[in-house]
Amino acid sequence: MAKSKGQTEIIIFPDWCKGCAICVSFCPAKVLALNEAGKSSVVALEECINCGFCELHCPDFAIMVRPRQAQNRRKNDVAPSESASVEAPDKATGAAAGDPSNDNDPKS
Repeated sequence: MAKSKGQTEIIIFPDWCKGCAICVSFCPAKVLALNEAGKSSVVALEECINCGFCELHCPDFAIMVRPRQAQNRRKNDVAPSESASVEAPDKATGAAAGDPSNDNDPKS
């Protein structure tokens, strides 16, 4: 786990956060604070040292901390031409179009 500042991304899921403030209380870099809605929010992302305390101790699993490099790599992992497409099954037979077991398929 890297301990350098500014190398992480923090994602908070506000619908899951109950505002217990455990993450705010124990963040060693004071990156998080409760907002006006009583939910955790990021106030100083550049100070995050990627210790992972907030993610590990959140009882609601509302926080995710990940390296910024991983985010960029994921965007480039799959080129659009490599993505798979799924055809809807035929309403009459329930078989997928192009399925060799489908005798009614005009393509086969």
